[in-house]
Formats: sequence, structure tokens, C-alpha cells
Amino acid sequence: QVQLVESGGGMVQAGGSLRLSCAVSGITFRLNTAGWYRQAPGKQRELVAIISSGGSTNYGDSVKGRFTISRDNGENTVSLQMNSLKPEDTAVYYCNLQARSEWYGDYWGQGTQVTVSS
Repeated sequence: QVQLVESGGGMVQAGGSLRLSCAVSGITFRLNTAGWYRQAPGKQRELVAIISSGGSTNYGDSVKGRFTISRDNGENTVSLQMNSLKPEDTAVYYCNLQARSEWYGDYWGQGTQVTVSS
């Protein structure tokens, strides 16, 4: 059973930083692409960042240069370092795993709230 457990959300002032982490279990993490998405009230879920099994990264346009995604295959975690946060970054952030190894499908964490005050 694949499980994703997020941590690290919270409230911060504009210009501040937060770090999100997601612990993945139940699958060979190093073989799969992982990432972060977010959904603000009244808006569709959007890509924040993804990182492939080989370490290639891709970012949403609105976070380029401010957010950094990383993975630790030894700890089975994917993290998102968020700097220079803006009020428009306020959203629920979801960890995602694109499983293509012993399991196939998209898996999601429960979500963690990030609130940036102006």
C-alpha cells in the first residue's frame, strides 16, 4: 500500500520561507517521479514542482527561482524549499507520486496548508 505523508506547512509572512517534506512508503521510491501540487480556494490544482527518478526537475512558472524541489532516495522523501513566499502562494500543498514500478498510478498525500500573510 503506497502512502504519502506530508509535513511542514504553516503560516508565514510574505518574504519568508517554509520547507515541506513528504515521506513515501509502500513502493520503491527511487524508481518513481515525485512532486508537489497546490490548490487555492476556488482554483484548480496546479503543478508546483516535480522531480524524476533521475533527478530532473520541472517547476511551475509562478515559483521558478523561488522554490526548490529535492529528493532523498535513502530516506524515501521528497522536499520543497519555498523562499520569498508571496500571499498568492497560499494554498493546500499536495505531495504526488507517479508510480510506475511495482504499482501503477498517481498517489496523493492528504495535503498541508500553507498560508502567507501580507
